[in-house]
Amino acid sequence: MTTLLIYLLAGAGAGLIGGLFGLGGGVIMVPVLLFVFTAQGLPETVMMHMAVGSSLAVIIVTSLSSVRAHHRLGGVRWPVFGRMAGGIAAGAFAGSWIADSLSSAALQNVFATFIMVVAVKMALGRNPSSSRGLPGLPLLSLAGAVIGSLSALVGIGGGTLSVPFLSWRGLSMRHAVGTSAACGLPIAVAGAAGFMVTGWDNPAVPPMSTGYVHWPAVASLALASVVIAPYGARLAHRLPGGVLQRLFAALLVLVALRLLLG
Repeated sequence: MTTLLIYLLAGAGAGLIGGLFGLGGGVIMVPVLLFVFTAQGLPETVMMHMAVGSSLAVIIVTSLSSVRAHHRLGGVRWPVFGRMAGGIAAGAFAGSWIADSLSSAALQNVFATFIMVVAVKMALGRNPSSSRGLPGLPLLSLAGAVIGSLSALVGIGGGTLSVPFLSWRGLSMRHAVGTSAACGLPIAVAGAAGFMVTGWDNPAVPPMSTGYVHWPAVASLALASVVIAPYGARLAHRLPGGVLQRLFAALLVLVALRLLLG
């Protein structure tokens, strides 16, 4: 019962963060899943891979809910998404294979370093100044591949990378967040599929799992996140979010330090 409550609370937090900042919620879900899997005695060799793979599976549901809300508010630039989607999916699938080649400890350190960088960026509140405009299809596809591979590697929806990139290339912050939410869907689908395949024959994965995706965790997290994500998207269109952004950054720093220090 306690585990279920933790999953539901984490899912609600992930949904709010995903809708508000276009982050996909993985920065919340992966540490929580790692904590729960540790308490359950999951083998250390697969613990981090299970957390990342399960997080990506949840983000599939979160993204659908968040994108629907952003679309209704006119925040998604679908032509831009269409040019990036192929590269994003290919990169995300490749990222899952890269993750499989790393030890659980190494993957944990990669994730912790990543969210520390995210925290510093959010705390400083610095975004790149706009460039002259969006590049053509080849460069957008390449950018999508880089964003997809890095996002799948650490189990996030890609907003920490795609929002600054799209803003830098001239999209308004509202459209950057909305389009980033859409980009999270192919990342999550391809990334989760990759983690299922790479962990398919691993004897250390727990019951009720497909590869590195643990379905009881996915179902509980998704149930809460899908309800809350639209509220986060609405807040993104109404609030500057400066104070909330810095508080969230402080939380990320604490989580990153805890993971890095073991």
